[in-house]
Amino acid sequence: MGFMAGSVACTRFNVVATPTEIDFDRYAFSPILKGTYTKESVGFIPFEPGEPYEVGQGRYAFRLRIDKIQIDSTQLKERLRELIKTETELSGPPGKKKMRDLKDLAEEELLMVATPRTKIIECYLDQYILFVATTSKGQLGTVCSYLKRLGVEVEYKTPWLDHQLEKDPPEWMELKDPAQSILGCEFIEGITHDEEIYLEGVKGSVKLATPEGAVVSLRGVVGQELERLLGAGAHVISAKLQIGETPLSFDGSSFRIGTMKLRGFKADHWTMRLESRMEQIQATFDFLEEKFQKKVTAPSPS
Repeated sequence: MGFMAGSVACTRFNVVATPTEIDFDRYAFSPILKGTYTKESVGFIPFEPGEPYEVGQGRYAFRLRIDKIQIDSTQLKERLRELIKTETELSGPPGKKKMRDLKDLAEEELLMVATPRTKIIECYLDQYILFVATTSKGQLGTVCSYLKRLGVEVEYKTPWLDHQLEKDPPEWMELKDPAQSILGCEFIEGITHDEEIYLEGVKGSVKLATPEGAVVSLRGVVGQELERLLGAGAHVISAKLQIGETPLSFDGSSFRIGTMKLRGFKADHWTMRLESRMEQIQATFDFLEEKFQKKVTAPSPS
């Protein structure tokens, strides 16, 4: 999923350091050439070929392309068997060192003819907020790492990190990601009966962590079973929500959009289409943060 078409996923970061001008060409993508032993190539590319990265004052639209060659394990085993057979016929059974050499040779031969798999991660930097069209921890790490090479340093953006809110999760609940918080789980649990935003009840999807250490997924009509699990002390990690007519999958524990369908917009230029879609994404996050402030940080009635 990307920002330009179809449904989107999105993770946000605060930009804490950036140069006056960002030179994406310093780490521009270079394709893996046939006949080389390169397994991976990573670099920046513009949203459209030949277009500038800067799309407005302090706004950049860019993509990170990752080409990776992964040798098929079955092909590697078969080629190694062939090399071992040839070596045995010529010089006798190979020893450990020779076996390692033959395996390296088999891998190099396959690398010479392999076709890389391509992954493209779309990003949009608006002043001091970075939007990345993925929730994959590995892909997010790669984006942050390459931006750091350009002098752009970022930190996860969530309402609890922005406002320095802390709350320890239950001992049985393990939150591995540095951006995760029990506050986000409680936020989703607090909107189950909200008038403007609510859990999808008929084609629902909810993931919970239970005190027994299990992770439970509910699908379909989730209301009754969800209430039972919450009553037993479980916490919601993520859920399918409905904001007006807009459905979205939302990870409350890390305040990320897992998937959201955007309204269609016809435009004469790709930048206009991108701006329109980014405005919808930003408006959704603003709405969710406003709800978070009211339901999680508002003082309890005396």
